[in-house]
Amino acid sequence: MQVIFESRHPEGQPLREQSVARVRFAMRRLSGLVPRVKVQFSDINGPRGGVDKRCQLALSTVGAADVVVITTLASDWRTALDLSLGRATRALTRALRRQQKPVRARLIRPAMEA
Repeated sequence: MQVIFESRHPEGQPLREQSVARVRFAMRRLSGLVPRVKVQFSDINGPRGGVDKRCQLALSTVGAADVVVITTLASDWRTALDLSLGRATRALTRALRRQQKPVRARLIRPAMEA
């Protein structure tokens, strides 16, 4: 699995190794389904503080057209990443279950003879 990390904020850059490790750990069961994950950190309102740390995950799935984007806001980078990863894994497992659900075949009753 390829993990691409981007951060426009100087505080987000030291979290690179930790973020890549967290993504690999959270997506370990789904690594066959998700070949690439892009993690973006940004600080919405700068040094003023508050709930303004944004983590955006872009997950490209096996089908090239399928891209899942999850965005989460939190007061610190680690919480934003963990919330995003939780939402992403739930969304992917739900989509996988939908694909694996067997389609019920309609019963065709034989025509009654008169």
